[in-house]
Amino acid sequence: MFLDQTTFSTVIKSTPLVSIDLVVTNSVGQVLLGKRLNRPAKDYWFVPGGRILKNEVLADAFKRLTRDELGQEFTIEQASLLGPFDHFYADNVFSDSAFSGNVSTTDNTTHYVAIAYYLKLDNQLDNLPLAIQHGGYKWVDVPSLLSDDRVHIHTKWYFDNAFTDLIKD
Repeated sequence: MFLDQTTFSTVIKSTPLVSIDLVVTNSVGQVLLGKRLNRPAKDYWFVPGGRILKNEVLADAFKRLTRDELGQEFTIEQASLLGPFDHFYADNVFSDSAFSGNVSTTDNTTHYVAIAYYLKLDNQLDNLPLAIQHGGYKWVDVPSLLSDDRVHIHTKWYFDNAFTDLIKD
């Protein structure tokens, strides 16, 4: 269920949002990133993904998000669970302030509990759907991703030592 702006704004102010992040690599180990068009994390490169909707079963959300974000539907059983991550933002989808990296106690903040899943996919970039969330996509090797200030810190977290071994397999 999609919420109207007033209701969704109240939800953002009152509770964490739950999302799925799709950590996708190709056959040469590059990571798929999309350039975010909306807040939070606007103008940053980020892994694809999105919110789980009210009354949407996790497995159904996974199918919807892979179809919408990757242009190909996958089942949750085809992915490897990386785990849950807390993502805190100083802004939200309705805010006018840019991400500062400092989480304040104002009502403009956003808290996501992102459940990260890993997939291997060899898609051409021009086959990926340009959605309302991403203005473009690119494949990036992990060292470049980690050193690029335009890649959001929450995306970089997926590539610490604990997950690098899983992703390389």
